Amino acid sequence: QVQLVESGGGLVQAGGSLRLSCAASGRTFSNYAMGWFRQAPGKEREFLAAISRNSGTTYYADSVKGRFTISRDNAKNLAYLQMNSLKPEDTAVYYCAANFLVVVTRTREYSYWGQGTQVTVSS
Repeated sequence: QVQLVESGGGLVQAGGSLRLSCAASGRTFSNYAMGWFRQAPGKEREFLAAISRNSGTTYYADSVKGRFTISRDNAKNLAYLQMNSLKPEDTAVYYCAANFLVVVTRTREYSYWGQGTQVTVSS
C-alpha cells in the first residue's frame, strides 16, 4: 500500500501562486509514477499533470500547460505541483495519485490516491 497526503492548498487571489505537496509513505516512492488531478463541485475528476519515476517524462493537460509544473524529490518521498497565474476556474479539490512503474494520465489507471486539498481562487 502507498499512503499519500496532500498539503499546501488554501485561498489565493486570481493571478497568485500556490505549491501543493504530496507526501508518500509505505512503499518505495521511486517505483511509482505520480499524477495530480482536481475535482470541482458537480464535475468529474480531471487530469492535470503526471511525472515518471525519474522525472524524465511529464504530461500536462492543456488547461494548465504553461501555468502548472509537476516535479518530485525521490530522496524526500515528495511530489509537487507548482501552480502559477491561478484563475477562479482553478478552484477545486486537488488530489495526488500514484501508479506502479508506468506514467499514466487516466483517472482509472491510478491505484493510490490522497484525500485531497482544497484550492480556492478568488476573483
